[in-house]
Amino acid sequence: MPMLTRLESGQWELRAAAGGRIASICLGNPILLTQPQHGAAPCTRDVVAADENSITVNYVCPGAGRGRTTIRFETPRLVQIDSQGVDRGAPFALRAEARRTGPCD
Repeated sequence: MPMLTRLESGQWELRAAAGGRIASICLGNPILLTQPQHGAAPCTRDVVAADENSITVNYVCPGAGRGRTTIRFETPRLVQIDSQGVDRGAPFALRAEARRTGPCD
């Protein structure tokens, strides 16, 4: 997942496209951005498409749900996330901006 390796580690904030804060995460492993609805849940992932500026991943989190996420690279500190799927039996759709805000606390 070459695009994800270009992202800086540290504290990242996710904001909904509508403007509300969704979450703040300490990003050591950028793969966590591919499952924004399921956080650090143990999931399996399949890359559907990838190039130098985007990646689309299908993921399954046993007992928690599944999803499909597209991440579009803007800078090493800013990405756009579009994710949808099922979380504990309920559908979800999420459009967010993830931005690095500094070092992890």
